[in-house]
Amino acid sequence: MYNAIIVLIIYFIGTNLTGFFLMGIDKRKAIKGAFRIPEATLFIVALIGGSAGSIAGMYVFHHKTRHPAFVYGMPAILILQAVLVIAVLNAPIEFLTI
Repeated sequence: MYNAIIVLIIYFIGTNLTGFFLMGIDKRKAIKGAFRIPEATLFIVALIGGSAGSIAGMYVFHHKTRHPAFVYGMPAILILQAVLVIAVLNAPIEFLTI
């Protein structure tokens, strides 16, 4: 159980750093007029656990902050993930061992 928790922590740190840096990379590409990172990719990274990092990247790099899909979608993903984590943490042990 202890090893699984460490793996999950490392996973979430990695996905959040990825989301954060993808926002910065996409902002730089936008400024330079280069080929951009698809919005779907940014959302997929958020959905797989990088929502907090993606939100932080949005506001640190001032990127996608005028797009309603990002302004409302990223926090919605984060809230959904928080609800799921709380549900799993409050689930009966029997449910988690199936």
